[in-house]
Amino acid sequence: MPLLEVKDLQVEFRTHDASVRAVNGVNFTLEEGETLGIVGESGSGKSQSILAMMGLLASNGRARGQAMYRGENLIGMSHKAMNRIRGNRLSMIFQDPMSSLNPYLTIERQMTEVLELHKNVTRREAKKRAIAMLEAVRIPEAAHRISQYPHELSGGMRQRVMIAMALLCEPEVLFADEPTTALDVTVQAQILQLLRNLQHDFGTSIVLITHDLGVVAGLCEQVMVMYGGRVMEQCDASTLFSKPSHPYTIGLLRALPRLDHDGGELTGIPGNPPNMAHPPAGCPFHERCADATDDCATNAPALKAVDGVHWLRACHRPVDEMKTRYQETSHV
Repeated sequence: MPLLEVKDLQVEFRTHDASVRAVNGVNFTLEEGETLGIVGESGSGKSQSILAMMGLLASNGRARGQAMYRGENLIGMSHKAMNRIRGNRLSMIFQDPMSSLNPYLTIERQMTEVLELHKNVTRREAKKRAIAMLEAVRIPEAAHRISQYPHELSGGMRQRVMIAMALLCEPEVLFADEPTTALDVTVQAQILQLLRNLQHDFGTSIVLITHDLGVVAGLCEQVMVMYGGRVMEQCDASTLFSKPSHPYTIGLLRALPRLDHDGGELTGIPGNPPNMAHPPAGCPFHERCADATDDCATNAPALKAVDGVHWLRACHRPVDEMKTRYQETSHV
């Protein structure tokens, strides 16, 4: 039985003008010790899917469907029950550590509070564990840094503090929302290596939200590509990078800079993501897709299995046709 099983997850926001369907029918499973990458452009529904499972949607947001964790449905769970799980067995690294950390509290208080709440330990024992975790995420002079405020730390250190806080209670599932955003490439590499090491040490399952396919290639076993609130393609990482079959996935890969490619301009995806307050009738990607047909504009393709159940895609175009086209036009 999977550690986390999501079925038909839907997220909708009600505004004065319209109802915005941010997530529409997302399904995935997460096994113990596995890393799932969720990729896509801004507004594709990546973060809202995770916030719905953590019970952290905005007040005008509503979630439907199932997110089964250890036999309990996270969607619609009471605040009391969610607070028992959140931060303890399920943890999250937020996108912006500067806005996620409380500027009025020291790092010590923000970290020890988690342990006092979920592990029922004394303040002294909580501080001891917090310092040990800061050292585990390679923050120098952790015993000194723990007494500081967030603004006294660099961006990389704040991100490490967020990771340390998320791992204090040794969660079974860690949701990482753009954990390397706004970090330079050196610090980004250190953070990714840190996640690998911590996953190895603690056996934590990770759901990584990102728009950086390079990060996915280095960390994830499974990948889910989202666009317009829907899943476009879902498979293991090696399949995604070697033989992508959805036009949107192909567009993302073509836009990546390549060290083994001499010069030339990057191939971007023309157009803009759809307005989810007024979503298109057919495939959400059809207006930007060079391979779209008339059928794409009127009928949304279902997410169907390719070569068995572990490779899914939502596209009217034949799989072999798209794989061949990618091989013919790729940089390789």
